[in-house]
Amino acid sequence: MGGNALEDRIKLAKMNPELVASQIEDFIIREIEQCGYGGVVIGLSGGVDSTVTAALAKRAFDRYNHAHPDQPLEVKAYLLPAHTNDPIDTSDGVKAAEQLKIDYELLSIQPVIDSYKATNPEAFESNYHKGNLMSRIRSNILSTKAATEQKLVIGTGNKDEDFGVGYYTLFGDGAVHLSPIGGLHKRLVREMARYLGFAGIADRMPTAGLEPCQTDFKDLGYKYETVELVMEGLRQGFTWKQLPKHSQVVEYAKNDMKEYARLYGKSKFSTVKAMVEDINKRNKIAKKKAQIVNPPKPIITLEY
Repeated sequence: MGGNALEDRIKLAKMNPELVASQIEDFIIREIEQCGYGGVVIGLSGGVDSTVTAALAKRAFDRYNHAHPDQPLEVKAYLLPAHTNDPIDTSDGVKAAEQLKIDYELLSIQPVIDSYKATNPEAFESNYHKGNLMSRIRSNILSTKAATEQKLVIGTGNKDEDFGVGYYTLFGDGAVHLSPIGGLHKRLVREMARYLGFAGIADRMPTAGLEPCQTDFKDLGYKYETVELVMEGLRQGFTWKQLPKHSQVVEYAKNDMKEYARLYGKSKFSTVKAMVEDINKRNKIAKKKAQIVNPPKPIITLEY
């Protein structure tokens, strides 16, 4: 694509869920075999990303354990709610663990959060810093569990969230040993959830659970589908200057602006250009973050 033809459509990826699931599962096994550990620990939130990741890891280990019964691998899930988490999310996390038949523990992190008031009172002056502190606390718990259990911390971030706009805490939920769904756009994670038998949560509004009533859409002002479209447009040769004028981007952005205004009273962005500029700014930060923490991702087959 030449970069100047605004009439050219931005193509979105298609996948064969069976093939991609197999590729991700093979990747998980390879990563485990390379270090000789006994499996993975995962922070299970009840959302689609962590549920899909847990399901793929369980499928991978079931297949491996059938061939290697003397060296079984295990998925251990930890649900780590705080007062800011919706109880429904925790309930869905428990249901996912039980459906997958994986061992899990439910541990409230609220006492740990409260203990930081003595050493880091400044973090409690804003929801932003408190939320990032909570993410780092969860990471510390998971990494310590992984170390003592001789397991790896498996990441649950998708391509748009982690590598598109960098919507994660650098030494929090970004501190993982491998990123199995890091090559999947959020849209494809939802598709994978349906394939794996979790259609009921496939279209849930993403939330980090770090603030009361928080959602990713409320924070960002746009959906991950818009991030995907912009990132794919860049990859296919469009420029940051062209993208706010592209008909597909305009359509997605205006739909996001209308829905945001309906939900929250006023759109976060007054123009499509402002929204795309924000994605650009966040993408630069995402690239910087990836220079610091960049866990391995599987090579997967997508078609355009």
